[in-house]
Order: sequence, then structure tokens, then C-alpha cells
Amino acid sequence: MTQPAPLLAIENLAVTFRTEAGNVTPVRGVDLAVFAGRTTALVGESGSGKSVTALAVMGLLPRASGGISGGSVRYRLKSGETSDLAKLPPEGMRRLRGREIAMIFQEPMTSLNPVLSVGEQIAEQVRHHTGTGSAAAMRRAVEMLGLVEIPDAARRAADYPHQMSGGMRQRVMIALAMSCNPRLLIADEPTTALDVTIQAQILALVDRLRREHDMGVLFITHNLGVVAEIADDVTVMYAGEAVEAAEVRTMFRDPRHPYTRALIDCLPARARTGADGRRVVSSIPGSVGAAAAAGGCKFAPRCSHAAPPCHAAHPILEPSDGGHMIRCFRWRDL
Repeated sequence: MTQPAPLLAIENLAVTFRTEAGNVTPVRGVDLAVFAGRTTALVGESGSGKSVTALAVMGLLPRASGGISGGSVRYRLKSGETSDLAKLPPEGMRRLRGREIAMIFQEPMTSLNPVLSVGEQIAEQVRHHTGTGSAAAMRRAVEMLGLVEIPDAARRAADYPHQMSGGMRQRVMIALAMSCNPRLLIADEPTTALDVTIQAQILALVDRLRREHDMGVLFITHNLGVVAEIADDVTVMYAGEAVEAAEVRTMFRDPRHPYTRALIDCLPARARTGADGRRVVSSIPGSVGAAAAAGGCKFAPRCSHAAPPCHAAHPILEPSDGGHMIRCFRWRDL
């Protein structure tokens, strides 16, 4: 059976910023795909470039200090044609952003306007993208608040962000993102600041909306437990580049990159019993920042399997069986 074309295909993406100390490229060599009706998780430690990748897709990188410097970000339009978002002018990106591609940001309190009611913020986007009148746009806002399971939506639409809990504000962010029925939803760690119960509700909500609307979802997280629960496909990032990509069950059953294996070993469920009888959770020595300066494989300074070639040259992202992709010289030997 032929796999359908991806809704979003990122190939060899590079992002460069200009600084007083010279150009900095925090993202280089990112490859990933998102398919309609499926969730792709983008996972990695803080500082690995996940959010920068999302902002590049959305065209929200600060143009004054840099932007996409290489690669392509191809999005399949409703017409079936493909557009490279990396080359799209700002006006063309504004037409897609919100209408076809939407984003849930990490912190709703700083993403929502504190001087507008939540209903007005949703209605404003509906008016802008659909040309709907004010009354119809507000009805749509109330409908969306009900869709994300906010009780008494008509009354809560008049509330301001500070009048809502963190979980409710995150639901408002989802309602705002979904208000124009986007085909691609990018969720940037939307459950980071929420307690476990609310986190589970938000994950279930995003997954239900994906199924009901046949959306493609790019879910950014550092939580492998979330990945196991919500993702269909996984791309692992390290120090600004993709190091492994696979279907989620394959990734957990047969991780092949040393970094992916180390991340999975850090899960509390994989804790081992120490000599004193206490349970010990594994950790990865070193930091992403130090590794990013490496001349060869970026993970080599922290990798227990590194050999001399790993420090001398940079590996490519190569295919294995079943669409599994790995960026490692030694994965066949592990």
C-alpha cells in the first residue's frame, strides 16, 4: 500500500541567527514529516531546537536577527499543490497562518492578550481569516469554547485570561488554534505547566480533535511518557538536528541511536536497583550546549559508544528498514 504524501515535509532545515559574536546556527539538519490524521512527536532535551523548528514552520522567527538559512519546509495545500514555506513571502505566510496552520504555544498566560476577553480573541481571528461578521464570529468563539469542553461557554467567553485557571487558559489556546479548522496543528509543549490530571485531559482533547478533523499534529515535548500516549510517529532531536525517526512502537521497541536509548533509559520505569537496594534512575552525563560544539557527531562527547570516527566526522541521517532513520556511525554494532 502506497503511503500518502505528507501534509508537512521538512528537509535538511537550517536556521541561523546573527549575533554580535557572529552567526549562530542552532538548528541544522532537521528532517521530519507530518501526515494528515497522524501525530508526529518532536522530542529531545531542552535546548535541542524543537521550538525554533516550530517557529520556522510558522514563519515566526524574528526577521531582523535571522531566519531559515537552508533546506525546505514543504506544505501540501488543500488544492494538492505543495508550497515551500521557507520561500513564501510574509503576506503569503499570513494567509496560511491561523487558517490552515495553527499553533498552540507553550505558555498561555503570555500568549493570550490580557486586555481582551477570551471570546473576543477567538472571534478576532475568525473575522480576520473568514470575513465573518462580529455576531457570527462571537457565536463561533462560543462554539469553540464548548468544543474544548469549557463549561458554560457563553458566559466564560466574556472572561479575561487572568480569570481562568492554567488548564482553562490552555483550552482557550486550543480553541483559538482550532477556530478556523486548520489542517496542521503545531503544539509546543502545551502541557508543561499543568498538573498530571489536567495534562491528561489536554492530551485527550488534542487527540480527539485530531481524529474528528483529520488534522496532522506536530507535538513538541521532552516527555517520553506523552510521546508513548499520543504519537503515531517520532522524530528525536539533539543539538539542533534530527538523530532518529521512526513509528512510535518501533522507536520504543527498537531504539537504535545511542541518544534515543539513553533518553528511554532515563524513564523512571527503567530505574535499576543499586548496590544498596535503592532504585536508581539513569541520567545522561554532560549537557547539550557542550556537545553542540563538537566537530564530529554532536552526541559523541556524551556517548558511551563513541569511537574515533565519531569525533572526526559528522554522520548523515540514513535509512534503515521500515522507514527507520538513524544519524549514527555505529548503530549497526549496538
